[in-house]
Amino acid sequence: MKDVPDGSRRSRARLAILIGLVLVVPLVVRASLGWSHPLGYLSDLGIGILLSLLLQRCPWWLALPVLVAWATLIVASAELVNAVGRLPTSADLTYLFDPQFVENSTGGALSHPWLPVTLGAGIAAWLLARWAGRGRPLRGLPTKAWALPVVLLVAHWGAQHLAPSAADQWRQFNLPHQLLAAGVGGLQERTLAWLQGDRHDSAPAMAGLTRADMSGQPLLTGPGRARNLLVITLEGIPGAYIRANRQALGSHYDEDLMPNLSRWAARGMNTPDYVVHTHQTIRGLYAMLCGDYDKLDNGTPKGVELLTQDVRNRDCLPARLREQGFATHYLQGAGLRFMAKDRIMPHIGFDAVHGVEWFRNDNYLEFPWGKDDRAFFEGALDYVDQLEKQDQPWMLTLLTVGTHQPYSAPKDYLERHDTAKQAAVAYLDDAIGHFLDALERQGVLEDTLVVVTSDESHGIDGVRLASAWGFNLVLAPEQARLPRLNKGTYGHVDLSASLLDYFALPVPAAIAGRSLFRDYDTGREIISFTNGLLRYHDGKGTLTECDFQQRCRRYASEGFIAEQAAYIGRSSDEDSRKITAMTSALDHSLLRTPLNLHYQFGGPTAIPLQPRIRDDWADNLIGAQYLEMPEGSYTRVRLKVRSLDPAHSAYIQLKAKESEQDVALGLPAEMRVTATQPLELEFRFDNPSPRKAFSFHLLGYGTGEVEISDFSVITALPEQEDPLEQRSDEQIAHSI
Repeated sequence: MKDVPDGSRRSRARLAILIGLVLVVPLVVRASLGWSHPLGYLSDLGIGILLSLLLQRCPWWLALPVLVAWATLIVASAELVNAVGRLPTSADLTYLFDPQFVENSTGGALSHPWLPVTLGAGIAAWLLARWAGRGRPLRGLPTKAWALPVVLLVAHWGAQHLAPSAADQWRQFNLPHQLLAAGVGGLQERTLAWLQGDRHDSAPAMAGLTRADMSGQPLLTGPGRARNLLVITLEGIPGAYIRANRQALGSHYDEDLMPNLSRWAARGMNTPDYVVHTHQTIRGLYAMLCGDYDKLDNGTPKGVELLTQDVRNRDCLPARLREQGFATHYLQGAGLRFMAKDRIMPHIGFDAVHGVEWFRNDNYLEFPWGKDDRAFFEGALDYVDQLEKQDQPWMLTLLTVGTHQPYSAPKDYLERHDTAKQAAVAYLDDAIGHFLDALERQGVLEDTLVVVTSDESHGIDGVRLASAWGFNLVLAPEQARLPRLNKGTYGHVDLSASLLDYFALPVPAAIAGRSLFRDYDTGREIISFTNGLLRYHDGKGTLTECDFQQRCRRYASEGFIAEQAAYIGRSSDEDSRKITAMTSALDHSLLRTPLNLHYQFGGPTAIPLQPRIRDDWADNLIGAQYLEMPEGSYTRVRLKVRSLDPAHSAYIQLKAKESEQDVALGLPAEMRVTATQPLELEFRFDNPSPRKAFSFHLLGYGTGEVEISDFSVITALPEQEDPLEQRSDEQIAHSI
């Protein structure tokens, strides 16, 4: 008789531990991380109770993987919000299954190490309670308890619709709830499309987004005095880090992480309302250098698509300046082959393209992605010195990598700042400050137009639109004739047109945007897709924001970036469809379809091998990343690799990843290559469902160098002729 109450107590204990793990712990975590928001607590309660009900009677072997996955989502949310100021998307989650990416991105250490320890201890306690109560019946919550999570989640949904909040998504949702809501929103969108059948709305007016607008009043009379052009691109830096921008927009953010850059900004022309259009470096560089919006749906980057064309690339800024006699140079602190920058940059007009292999100076600290910022700018100063010794005018584009997670910084910087991210930003600030000071001492600024900007924004917790807030600082020889604050809304899409306008060169019809060196009396259209939010400003005082649930809201906002904006109401279905149609048209401005394109990522370049493979990113030998493949298509790959060292063998691996999760290709784990026995491989695979962010990782190790003379990738429909056999010049992305 005593077993019954004892079993009942143990059953209640097991249930209490489960509830504490999935319900109490998330609430405590939210409060401790500073993510407090009523909707966030409501989301945690709803999902926590739902998990308790689902798992209370499940066998331990079924409940355990669910709890581990749930804990992983919580840790992933905390880490990504800390790193780049946003909640993970479904595509980001697959990064968690690649230990090399996690190690590189975190530097081997989590920003909140107590979080996985706490969650792990909770799961262990639950397992022990289940083991102690084995063989005894589980007493769960009453059936009517299922109404509670339904009521809570419906209340959350109602609040989102009736009184939407502008707070960050991680404050309003926990990640499982967001993913669930996104899935429901996607289902609604597909259902609506099916019900509407073949309905087609008229094509939206696109001139404001796709054409150059040179109607403004010039700030300068005639061409600028600068002979040379220096574009400095700082990895991930938001506009809020520049004091002049914060003050101009009345931002409440008051951390002065970049006093040196702010000091220089006080001497130049700043554009406070400056928009970055997407995440990912290659997309930001494309918008800056080619005057076009990159994909707003995470499809194949347009820089990669551009490799299939020999016309549009000639309109990019480097190509245009090269035609005018400039020597065009590109230098970055990381390897070039990932994301095909070794192909893209020459294709858009750079005469010389260099990555981390160019540098001869040592790093000051270990950094997995390449040169630390101090070492990078010391090398860049030598590069500028070499250019200055030539008679030819020059364009140099620089790209730093030091403020990419894991945000490495020297010990003294880490000791002075609360987080590694802040320390890395401060380290970059000192490096760029010393670099600009040196340029001034050497007289480079007397005849060089300097533009300092960022490729994207890693965001700031609690700062509205921080993920889309970029910056643009202009230092010109005729600085006294330029305003300190450039009014109006601008973005990366405007940079090419602006620089051509400064040098009084014609702006080709393919380039969009306005000139930073002109004053406009009217607003303008501009669009951005960051943190899973699509934002469109109509240039007439209205900003529309569409979230991951396909809900579009309208705000009264004179410009794009603002400290706050008044909520007007939900967008009509017609307006939402118009924005969707515009983004689709922009996404297909280069290619209407990813089918029947022959991408060639190989070439005659000799590639040195490492003695061992360190990770899939730093050691990738080719740039075939983030491709998209339509549903029902197939993809063929052709590969030819040979060793350039007659005395030694090379060992090659080929991996594929979809959204960075491994995809089995059925290939040997490792393939031996010699000078007399090259590797020649051809295979195909089907795409039963759409693939996005599909990447090939060609890895090798050994002694000496290899040549990848052929790495062809084509995607086609089964009934179409095999593009690998056509070999037409119009379809092949030739090696440069």
